[in-house]
Amino acid sequence: MQGERILFVTGKLAEPALRRVIASLSESIGFSCEIRVLSISVAALMHAEWIARKLPSVDGFDRILLPGLAQGDIEKLSQQYGVIVQRGPKDLRDLPMFFGRQQRKSVDLSRHDIEIIAEINHAPRLKNPDILSAARLLSADGADVIDLGCIPGESWPHVGEVTRMLRDEGLRISIDSFDRDEVERSVEAGAELVLSCNQTNLEWAKDLGVELVAIPDTPDDLSSLNETVVALHEAGVSFRIDPILEPIGFGFARSLERYLQCRNKWPDADMMMGVGNLTELTEVDSAGINLLLAGFCQEQGIRSVLTTQVINWTRTAVKEFDLARRLVFHAVQEKTLPKHLDSQLVMLRDPRVEDRTPEELRQLAEQITDPNFRIFVEQGQIHIMNRDGFWSGNDPFELFDCLCSESAIPESSHAFYLGYELAKAITALTLGKRYTQDEALQWGFLTTPEISAHERRRQKRQHAANHSPDSVSQKSGV
Repeated sequence: MQGERILFVTGKLAEPALRRVIASLSESIGFSCEIRVLSISVAALMHAEWIARKLPSVDGFDRILLPGLAQGDIEKLSQQYGVIVQRGPKDLRDLPMFFGRQQRKSVDLSRHDIEIIAEINHAPRLKNPDILSAARLLSADGADVIDLGCIPGESWPHVGEVTRMLRDEGLRISIDSFDRDEVERSVEAGAELVLSCNQTNLEWAKDLGVELVAIPDTPDDLSSLNETVVALHEAGVSFRIDPILEPIGFGFARSLERYLQCRNKWPDADMMMGVGNLTELTEVDSAGINLLLAGFCQEQGIRSVLTTQVINWTRTAVKEFDLARRLVFHAVQEKTLPKHLDSQLVMLRDPRVEDRTPEELRQLAEQITDPNFRIFVEQGQIHIMNRDGFWSGNDPFELFDCLCSESAIPESSHAFYLGYELAKAITALTLGKRYTQDEALQWGFLTTPEISAHERRRQKRQHAANHSPDSVSQKSGV
């Protein structure tokens, strides 16, 4: 980038702010630049085809940087001008990050060493197609093993059939039951892990020929766990140890202590943690809990977890833990904080929010000469502006009433658009999120991209033109 000459393309409203941002950037990074302001107020409404008509010769530049929300095929622009054409960030205030200032580190988060066992809860009460569908979704979200959660006191005669069905899908299976018949049928059909084994089923479980999860007879009885571990070791049975995580208020802190005790006692043993006892039984969004427990497991060498996603606040728990295990693996391996590495687990709020100053908002409002509304969430308020006025407040209903009383809303379609955008704006204001008009709010890995209202109208016009009688005649050669 040193010595590079860059052409910034923008609209009328963004020009002053863009000049302020790149003034410091060009000096600190060492590139030279020029700003071309095209005949459009809102830079986000630019389209590649329109730019191709409006932007004259660009000789002498190494790169052209368009607004981040510019639509269309920019590769055609690169071919037309013979230089690299790129979209910048969607918000020009992110240009320092775009050019490597205050930038998140580029890290490899593909690696992990914690296995996720995802339970299908109350599997005997589900139909086979539903079990298969659930298993596929869990696997797609990151589950390494699908656990068939059985129901104590209820016999499941079809467990072998279901296990075989899932194995035929290429899935790894564990069986969660103390019922001997259920366990043996599932193991015979291909289950590779049995949850769980203690003194009550040790005699027959150790002869199954598959790996077992060793647990205490009661959560606080480590002596019984020791007896089970010794017996399995002497019998040459493969096993992993789970001291059992308990819910908050029912021994949570002491249960974490047991994991530490077991790790000290058996430093090389495989261990497992059932994280669902905390995520399912704590009324809070599960992502933070999953990250915290993943960090504990990573540091203590607990290389498998059992989770489920039954209650609504855990509905994406498997995906959350999949992201968390990658983040904590990197943090522990590289001895770095799990911060400013990846923001996919920041869902409720945003990693960073920057406000325009009141003066910047006033200058924006003064430059607008058209009736289109611009909406901002800044300084603890929602701001709406067009050529006819500048309205601010934190109640979208009151703002809408003000617009109506001043006859600022010309038609119902525009009213619908404003209502939709104001709903997003008040959500951003309430949660402390960044709001960008015509863009989806960011919900981490749950974000669903939006098509802007402008782009929707453009696509609709294009579709109508392509299917008009004249267009059909031309295409058919009539």
